[in-house]
Amino acid sequence: MSYQYHVDGELVPAAEATVNVRDRGFMYGDGAFETLRIYGGEPFEWEAHADRLQRSCETLGFGNALPPVSALRERVDETLAANELSDAYLKLSITRGVQPGKLTPDEDVDPTVVVYVSELPRAGVEGQRVWDGPASLGTVERERVPDEAIPADAKTHNYLNGILARLELRGSDHDEAIMCSRDGYLAEGATSNLFFVSDGTLRTPTADLPLLPGVTRDVVRSLAEAADVPVETGRYEPDILQQASEVFVTNSTWEIRPVTQVDDKSVAVGPVTSDLQERFDKLVESFY
Repeated sequence: MSYQYHVDGELVPAAEATVNVRDRGFMYGDGAFETLRIYGGEPFEWEAHADRLQRSCETLGFGNALPPVSALRERVDETLAANELSDAYLKLSITRGVQPGKLTPDEDVDPTVVVYVSELPRAGVEGQRVWDGPASLGTVERERVPDEAIPADAKTHNYLNGILARLELRGSDHDEAIMCSRDGYLAEGATSNLFFVSDGTLRTPTADLPLLPGVTRDVVRSLAEAADVPVETGRYEPDILQQASEVFVTNSTWEIRPVTQVDDKSVAVGPVTSDLQERFDKLVESFY
């Protein structure tokens, strides 16, 4: 399929979708983005993603230059229509735009706005997973950058922390890296949020730690509470995963992905994980 992407207000063929080499997103990672799942032609949790994009741009100091949410949604809808996609991966990217090649940003900002998509299979009760199988997690030595250095709740173009964490997994059977905070507490995966079941309670690291509180993370917590599953956020040392009865990770693309291995320990796909997957699938089914 030959895709069309939305670049600065215009739809262009994917092969022609380019940005200026002096764009600060390219030069310095000076930009923010959101990854969304599209179900039945509709972006899942659009408001939550749009709010987080606004917060990220505000953290970077150019929130006032962000186009209105309605204008961003129009570009998203135009991109989906142009590619005739009803089920897709969609990335909405905003950078500070083209400026002189110096580190200090100019106050005047003309942002670069890009929307690109790729087709995914139908999801929901009648759909299929985008992953080949359960995840295998490897705890890495690479620490999560502390908030005092780079705010973790800003979803920026700079993913070097996660890239270096994933590089530690080369040569292993693990496909997701679990990072800890500087003080040794579980934080998050390189591209995912972490959940585990211990003593009948669903637990996930607190957002007081340096992690990105994912949109899917919030949905899963709500589903668990609706199912009367006790939910706790806290500070957990890595060893707690060795005693966990269930483990899974979440992000917008994977949704809820079970984990069957944490370092050298095998983990079963348990009833809490399976029930939450079913509830998530039913929620997604309402889009069709």
